[in-house]
Amino acid sequence: MLVRRQHGAVTWIDLESPNHAEVRKVASEFHIDPSIANELMLPSIKARAELHPSYVYAIFHFPALRHTHTSIAQEIDFVVGNQFLITTHYDTIDPLHTFSKSLEVQAALHKSGETMHGGHIFFALMEKLYRSVEHEIDAVRQDLRSIEENIFSGYEVPMVAAISRSARSLLNLRQTIEPHREMLRTLEEESHALFGQEFTPYARTLSSEYYRVHNHVMRHTDTLHELRETNNSLLTTKQSHIMKTFTVLAFFTLPLSLIASIFSMNTHSTPIVGGEHDFLIIVIAMTVVTGLMIWYFRRKKWL
Repeated sequence: MLVRRQHGAVTWIDLESPNHAEVRKVASEFHIDPSIANELMLPSIKARAELHPSYVYAIFHFPALRHTHTSIAQEIDFVVGNQFLITTHYDTIDPLHTFSKSLEVQAALHKSGETMHGGHIFFALMEKLYRSVEHEIDAVRQDLRSIEENIFSGYEVPMVAAISRSARSLLNLRQTIEPHREMLRTLEEESHALFGQEFTPYARTLSSEYYRVHNHVMRHTDTLHELRETNNSLLTTKQSHIMKTFTVLAFFTLPLSLIASIFSMNTHSTPIVGGEHDFLIIVIAMTVVTGLMIWYFRRKKWL
């Protein structure tokens, strides 16, 4: 699907799962290299950024853990020239759709005394996409908050799986945005050749956006590690307490079983057995032994 929009002197072409005819038409109109045109038709695994004489070609992947329609990483290919911006994607990307429908784009991009070019739209769109990544991170943060509450509410065992799910989400976030660092550095160093020195602050701002998002991911990763350690410690403590309880019960039952076994022996000279009140005497003896054991355990602070 091909959608064309005009923002001042800049033409924005948005391609969603494009076919060969659509890509060929756009490549011919904006003089895109055939090798780049071929890559626009199919998803790419590796992210990269290349500076060509009249445009910048960049492949970015953005995490979409909860808002994706097909996968956890959504690819957007950018071809950015002075008078055009081409975006290609292979999934419905909500931030891109929202940005394209916004009537405030012109106001957001407008700066008095400055001519708008494709780099400005690219900058505003990238900012929007990094905001969407923050929404993904906020969702993970909510999960971590819920995990923390449940850990200290006695649900340590179910939280093992919940912690693993959050760890996987943070790992996917980090792995998806890590390549952005080098790509944005390349754009910051080389984009001035195409857009002029006045675009350098925009490129630096995008790098700052990336580092801010990356730092959020790393902070939540550290929080997750602490929660995992806390949960493991509470699980170990609970297991130790259970084992202690069973050990104490074993100490209680062992002497009582021993007494019962002795007096149940089929011998002629077993004391007490056969005498008056023999059952009551044996029960009292067991009760006294149990009481003495409880007193001893409490004195040793084992109970």
